[in-house]
Amino acid sequence: MDFKELGLDPQLIKAIEEMGYKEPTEIQKETIPLIKSGRDVFGQSCTGSGKTAAFGLPILEKISHQGKIQVLALVPTRELCEQVASEFIKFSKYKPVKVTTVYGGVAIGPQIRNLCDSDIVVGTPGRILDHLSRRTLDLRNVSFLVLDEADKMLEMGFIDDVEDILRHVPKQRQTLLFSATISSEIVHIAQKHMINPQKVETKIYFDKSKLKQIYYNVLGGDKFSLLVHLLKKENPKMAIIFCATRRRVDLVAGNLRKQGINVLPIHGGLTQARRTQIMESVKAHKVDGLVATDVAARGIDIKNVTHIFNYDLPKTSKEYLHRIGRTARADETGMAISLLSREDHENFRHVMMDRELEIEPNERPQFQKLQFEAIRTEQPRFGQRRFSSHGQNTEQRRGQRTRHWR
Repeated sequence: MDFKELGLDPQLIKAIEEMGYKEPTEIQKETIPLIKSGRDVFGQSCTGSGKTAAFGLPILEKISHQGKIQVLALVPTRELCEQVASEFIKFSKYKPVKVTTVYGGVAIGPQIRNLCDSDIVVGTPGRILDHLSRRTLDLRNVSFLVLDEADKMLEMGFIDDVEDILRHVPKQRQTLLFSATISSEIVHIAQKHMINPQKVETKIYFDKSKLKQIYYNVLGGDKFSLLVHLLKKENPKMAIIFCATRRRVDLVAGNLRKQGINVLPIHGGLTQARRTQIMESVKAHKVDGLVATDVAARGIDIKNVTHIFNYDLPKTSKEYLHRIGRTARADETGMAISLLSREDHENFRHVMMDRELEIEPNERPQFQKLQFEAIRTEQPRFGQRRFSSHGQNTEQRRGQRTRHWR
């Protein structure tokens, strides 16, 4: 099946073909016809499944530039906000509409000006509510409501904000909810705010022949040293190193850079300006890896990830699958490496409850014991540089690359 068989507007097909889309993904095949027919859709899909096109293309087919907000897409993070908006803009290359992003951490003035003539608004709940309280956002003409990564919005405590926003949206609308995991809270939202939704569920597939999954048992005090050893040995083209907390992300990233390993941290505690800089560095291939929390990494589209490192183990098999699903894409090979100290064993047991996972133990190699410093980090103001407690300016070589692990 190709996109023409889905009956999409030729203008949209031309745009997505230029983007390199050849055939629809599973979620797109099932969802696009339903949305075109006017149904509410309750979709379960993971990052990288193509769900933005699944809801974006049929929405764009049904709207035109009118200078009033017809589509509201709520997302949990600023990065996902930018990504979804960027996809809408690319899809509508030959069918122009105006798309505005609305999120915190940046000046509100430009958003207010842009909202006066927008057709599609992609935003995070907090800043959307801010605009509603200021009466700078008019949702009376919304005919499409998208709740993307709904499970993460709940996990981040946005449920009350979402409920408040929905009071400002017309009841006569088409509602599209997408979530990587389904909980009782998600089901409640669907039952309360959707009209006879059609559920679409796609499984998280990965080719076991292309993705190698291994784990190492290691003492907690040696975990960082083993990570450095493996990064230098494996020589990743692009790696994502997952940690449980923002604090640990900062510590691991700072210590890795001290070892000459070119990584950057990303989590919700950074300013929007800094997060944007980091993602621009990734896209420009100026870094070889990210150290990230699950929330910050959700929805970020990073190409050519060859290695996933679980510095801290996720709590469930589904979160593990979302992590490893970022590698071994498009017929490429990948590797997922988990580092297990005593505190990780309970989470690892939960992960291994999925009997389809084949995570093999690996013999712990000999490695050099390294010092792990308690680097102090502070939130930089826009335009300022960040310093660590050992006095080194970690951004003094901005625009230059640190020594690779290669």
